[in-house]
Amino acid sequence: MAETREITAEQRALLEEVCKNAGLRLTHQRLEIYRELVAACDHPSAETLHQRLRKRIPTLSLDTVYRTLATLAEQGLIKRVETLESQARFEATSRRHHHLICRKCGKIADFQWPDIDSAALPQEISEWGRIDLKNVVIHGICRNCLEGEEK
Repeated sequence: MAETREITAEQRALLEEVCKNAGLRLTHQRLEIYRELVAACDHPSAETLHQRLRKRIPTLSLDTVYRTLATLAEQGLIKRVETLESQARFEATSRRHHHLICRKCGKIADFQWPDIDSAALPQEISEWGRIDLKNVVIHGICRNCLEGEEK
């Protein structure tokens, strides 16, 4: 039997509302891609999502995953995590947070930084225009990779 990842009734209702407002059908593929992303803690790439979902939806194409992720991001249901690598990574969390990214293994970890979230912007930035989001991305080497170097 195929594994099913559940989303909350609120998450499903939000997905349905966003699809309806955008003039999109809530397809099985859209629902499963969103479910998988909501359940993921590792900020997966489109390729990783495709590999995971092919076990449940053998006919799912990588192109469908890419197009669905673009649509969900455009509609504000998911976020694209900017990395130094060429492969985009995605998340479905709505809570305010920032990212730590390992330069060696590519692992992404979330962290909270309330001081940054509440800090006033420098004057020259605040005069630039409207700021919609403050997001800190810190690049370095994670503990696991550092311990691997020591061995």
